Amino acid sequence: MSALDRFQHRFADLPNGFYTRVTPQPLEECQWLIWNGELASQLGLPSTGPTGELQQFLLGELNTAEHPIVAMKYAGHQFGSYNPDLGDGRGMLLGELPDQHGTCFDIHLKGAGLTPYSRMGDGRAVLRSTIREYLGSEALAGLGVPTTRALGMFSSHTPVYREQQETGAMLLRATESHIRFGHFEHFFYTQQNDHLRLLADTVIQWYWPECVHREKPHLAMFERIIDATALMIAHWQTKGFTHGVMNTDNMSILGQTFDFGPYAFMDGFYPEFVPNHSDYQGRYSFYRQPSIALWNLSALGYALTPLLDKLDIEQSLEQFSTLYHGYFDQQMSLKLGLVDWQQDDRDRVRSLLDILTKERTDYTRFMRELSRIDQHGLTPVTDLFVDKDAISQWLTEYLARCEHNVDEHGKNLDAAARCQSMRAHNPKYVLRNYLAQQAISLAEAGDFSEVHRLAELLKRPYDEQPENQHYANLPPQWAADIEISCSS
Repeated sequence: MSALDRFQHRFADLPNGFYTRVTPQPLEECQWLIWNGELASQLGLPSTGPTGELQQFLLGELNTAEHPIVAMKYAGHQFGSYNPDLGDGRGMLLGELPDQHGTCFDIHLKGAGLTPYSRMGDGRAVLRSTIREYLGSEALAGLGVPTTRALGMFSSHTPVYREQQETGAMLLRATESHIRFGHFEHFFYTQQNDHLRLLADTVIQWYWPECVHREKPHLAMFERIIDATALMIAHWQTKGFTHGVMNTDNMSILGQTFDFGPYAFMDGFYPEFVPNHSDYQGRYSFYRQPSIALWNLSALGYALTPLLDKLDIEQSLEQFSTLYHGYFDQQMSLKLGLVDWQQDDRDRVRSLLDILTKERTDYTRFMRELSRIDQHGLTPVTDLFVDKDAISQWLTEYLARCEHNVDEHGKNLDAAARCQSMRAHNPKYVLRNYLAQQAISLAEAGDFSEVHRLAELLKRPYDEQPENQHYANLPPQWAADIEISCSS
């Protein structure tokens, strides 16, 4: 069976109200910029890149009755306001492809032209935003954060107009599901309760079939969405990642990071950090991500009221905070090397973050240096601070705590074992904004070498990679002036 014949089209088998069939508008003179051979192999695709009919299909140049291409219809709350006129405005679902374990992955083409949901847009993507999504999703995957993935990226000679003329590009995205909170909201607000129920039943069948046997299957589904979201947000908060546009149409039901626009990894730690210069009110700042996630889940719960009792919804939502803090504690225990996490360790983390905030200390660098004190001592840690007394006091208390750090076998972890474990959970490399911008600037001039280098680097962010040491340097001063918007 050819790779093309392995494509399924489950979503296209749903009623027409879920989507519109579309015909891609291919870019002119497409050329592959990067192909994710590792992910491709997992999906049973050629690791060296597609050819023939498969390539034509992935480029949007082959559209047949056997392989229907659809644009999904959904709605969503954007910056707190409901917008009914949403859908795949510059994306198209090519189909689903089972991986080597039988798990289906959506293959989604982004930037292939107009759809009925493009509104005032042109359905295109530009090179800079495509590079940012490719690198951003793969950076999170390398860190172990639940995320959508990038399968491939290609450019063209098709001009695209934003504030100025730019180069048109397209991205192939792979994820287990493109169903968003906004899909449920669309059917609820248009009072299509039969479709709402069908969507919920389909989600259960595809992703959580064990829920069928629960007393309240739809409630069990909602609880799994809450749990998956809590885990994703805990990963974001402990990695210093800010999504930037947590609208409900950007929230995956599977708790996978979705739609990379004005995202950023923080440099200096600052809870009120806002990567999106269009977010004037700071709604989607770093420290608000957990509360916004709960707000979004509440919006989803409201959309599920035709299927669930209000009391069940409220009780389920009350579990989010407990789940989130539990996952956050798990992540921080790994980052700090504390295998027997205790209640007062939360206070220890809180006091650390207060110290980092006061001086806007580089978060990634601090955590990595803390994981190397067995090799380099405390000086590289304290050198990151002006107020050395505050951090020295914290370090003294932390090291005293580490003297009573007992693993499951009753053995106290020594410094070498603790730090070795910590280095596996505190990355040396993250996709800093200035690194992405440098790669974009070179690519726009026709040099894609830096995109490839970063893609390879970010596959192993926890490894030392001494040949790539300069990528771990503190950002230059000009990096603070980088502005990112939703168009990024």
